[in-house]
Order: sequence, then structure tokens, then C-alpha cells
Amino acid sequence: MWSCPRRYWRASRPSTGATPIRRPDRFRLRPPKLPPRWLTDGDDTELCKGPSLSRSFNSSRLVRMLGDAISVDMDPARQDFAERLSHWLTAVDTVTLHATLQSIQSAAEPVSSLRPGGAVLALDEAFSRVRASLVDTIMGLAARHAGDMDATYASFHKLHQELQRQMESKIGPLRAQVRQTLSRGSLRHRQLAALDGVMEKMLGGREQKLLSAVPVLFEKRFEHLRQAHAQDESSPWRAAFCQEWQKVLLAELDVRLQPVMGLMEAFSNEVEKSQ
Repeated sequence: MWSCPRRYWRASRPSTGATPIRRPDRFRLRPPKLPPRWLTDGDDTELCKGPSLSRSFNSSRLVRMLGDAISVDMDPARQDFAERLSHWLTAVDTVTLHATLQSIQSAAEPVSSLRPGGAVLALDEAFSRVRASLVDTIMGLAARHAGDMDATYASFHKLHQELQRQMESKIGPLRAQVRQTLSRGSLRHRQLAALDGVMEKMLGGREQKLLSAVPVLFEKRFEHLRQAHAQDESSPWRAAFCQEWQKVLLAELDVRLQPVMGLMEAFSNEVEKSQ
């Protein structure tokens, strides 16, 4: 979700009327521009092929899918992103973030030990490997349960939680790997890695708590389909539910990968400019 460092700077502005922290020009990165194979912002059937960077929290594919599935109108929040993000930060978090921003602004240009071209390729391969593994797991589970006519939502809920644990266990180390690579690069790379590490500690718990509500919300869709087809035992509504469930899981996977994609995009942009 924190795919662009600009959001961090906006989120650091005090809400008490104090003078805002100045955002240095050197952190104004270009819009995301991942390799074409990752950009699939088309139909939901393209979800398994690759994620797309979301420019707005409210317009994420996961939010839209959940809104459609449980018949809830997901109106955009009236507060902007920075205001809403400020509700996730405590006073201690604000002080820590302020200190981090001051520290990275005053850091001196280091001697880079990184081979940019090789590093970009290595991260791209690691990202592809992790995402492909999780996509295969999601699609395999959904396919196996599509024909289970006796499955209750409790079994889907349990599977969803297990898949969430797998996402966390694989994406967390990947994100740390990307940060470690950036920390060996230029000053900008090291600053971004430090900022992302702080933001993950501050917001990671809240993010996981929100995502844990996804299987709870999706139970309403299961119950709606079950009641709608209660009089037709031959109806393939469970297979249709499994297809929707699979799409929601893939959309959740893309949301969880957003921080990693943001770091990789910033790194790739800087490497392109230096060539």
C-alpha cells in the first residue's frame, strides 16, 4: 500500500496546525512504471497474470470486489490519504517518523557497493518466484474445493486464514530482501529503505488486522448464494463462489505486494536515470 514515498511525507505533517515538515525535491519519484508483464489493470480474469499499482486506496481491486460481493456501496472517503493515515499513527509513532525523516535528510552520500543492473534482475526474479508460488497455491486450492458440494464456509474461512499466513511468511522476507538491496545502493536508495522499515513497523500490525477481516466479510457472500439457491440442489453456486473467492484472494495478494512493488519501482526508476 505504501508504494510511493510521497505518502510518507504527507503523512508526517502534524495535525495540530504546526509548521509542516518540508518535503525535499529529491524524494519526488516518478509514477510507477513496472515492466509491462506486471501491468494488468483490465478484467478480473487477468488477476493471475500480475498486479497493478493502485494510485488510490479506495479504488483498490480488493475493496471494489468486497463491496460488490456484500452489496455495500464503497464511497470514497472524504478525508484524503494523509488524514486517514494519521489516524493509524500514535504520538510516539509521529515522533519516531519525524526523527527518521530528519536522519535520512542529513545522511551523507555513501559509496555504493551495488551493481544496479544485476540487482534489478535479481529482485525481479525473486518477486516473480514468490508471487508465482502464491498464485499457484491460491488457484489450486480454489479449484480443489469448487466441486465440494458439502463444504461449509467454516472450511473456506480456515483455508483463507492459512493462505494469509503463507502470504505473510513469504512476502515479509521478500520485502526485507528488497530493503537490504536498496541499503547497499545510493543515498536515495538507503533513505527509502530506512523509511520503509520504519513504516512497516508502524503500520504492519494495523494492516494485518484489517486484512484479517476479509474472510469475515466474504462470508456474507457465501450465505447470500446459499440462501438464493436453497431450493435448487443441482445449482453450481459453490463453484461460482469458489471463482469469486479465488479472485478476492488474488486481489488481496496484490494489495500485500504493493509495498514491495513500490520499493522495486523506485529502485528501477533511479537505476534507469543513472544509465
